[in-house]
Amino acid sequence: MPILVDNPKLNNEWFAVAEGIDLDEGPHAVRLLGQDYVLWRTPDGSVGAAPDRCPHRESPLSIGTVSQGVLTCPYHGWEFADGGTCVGIPSNQDASRTPPAANLQVISAEERYGLIWLCPGEPSGTIPEIAHEQDASFRRINTGVDVWKTSVTRMTDNFLDVSHFPWVHTGTFGREQHLKVPKIKLEALDNGWNGYAYDVLAGNPTEAQVSSDSDEDMVQRWMTTGFHLPFTVRSTIRYESGLEHILLLVSTPIDDETSYFTFVVWRNDDFDTDPQEAISFDRAIGAEDKVMLEQLSGVLPLTQTGVASVQSDKASVEWRRRLIELLGA
Repeated sequence: MPILVDNPKLNNEWFAVAEGIDLDEGPHAVRLLGQDYVLWRTPDGSVGAAPDRCPHRESPLSIGTVSQGVLTCPYHGWEFADGGTCVGIPSNQDASRTPPAANLQVISAEERYGLIWLCPGEPSGTIPEIAHEQDASFRRINTGVDVWKTSVTRMTDNFLDVSHFPWVHTGTFGREQHLKVPKIKLEALDNGWNGYAYDVLAGNPTEAQVSSDSDEDMVQRWMTTGFHLPFTVRSTIRYESGLEHILLLVSTPIDDETSYFTFVVWRNDDFDTDPQEAISFDRAIGAEDKVMLEQLSGVLPLTQTGVASVQSDKASVEWRRRLIELLGA
């Protein structure tokens, strides 16, 4: 039985499904909570989003074209502009008699942090706030959107967890990690994020040294990890040099067991440094997580008795408690 895609409360949340550059070549197809949508750049430069079906004979609009912001259906050439308004029916001899049902039923769409965010219903909240987006001393690095064959619940739980580092991230930074996790104290972080602060003495292999701006074998990291409902996690990292590395980890449910994943990075580093070098270590870490998580099937049990937890799982326990409240389950 679907747990996420059938819950109407999630329709009122914001989810990142693509990058803004994905719309440069024309309409773009995405799937969110089991439903197909088309995205396109409208005449005023904003993002249009609607169910991926023409109201005429239900052709997928995502295989159509976009010219000067007008989305054209590939089947009969119907045209749609701002707000999904039908602005052209080639076969219609009387343009004044366009049927009301010809207009697309658009949904809320916003472009932020280089990402396209959708809310299929009535937004109940806001897109997570990252203050560094407005700080000129930081640059933003986008990384593309990937598909992971696992549930967003598994992903969010994983991104809130530090105890898997020595076991999953042996090829990156986890080899020298202490196995014991200090006691976690949950707190309200800034801008609506909830999580915990901690210090980590982490391995700093050669491939990580551009990211950490250090050539030492081990580096001290002062970190916070926090969540924003329903499935977004932010990790902040500060090094002794003053370098800060902010990670926004965005998981979006395609369906109960398949997800979009992207991460966005903000850094106050030397902007002349190749951005792909600066995030290559993060990509390697994410690849290790993906390999592990794609071995796990189904939605993570959300009730506290569904899986065993210890004190190092405290953040996930609290996130799941709040998610249950959000879902009304």
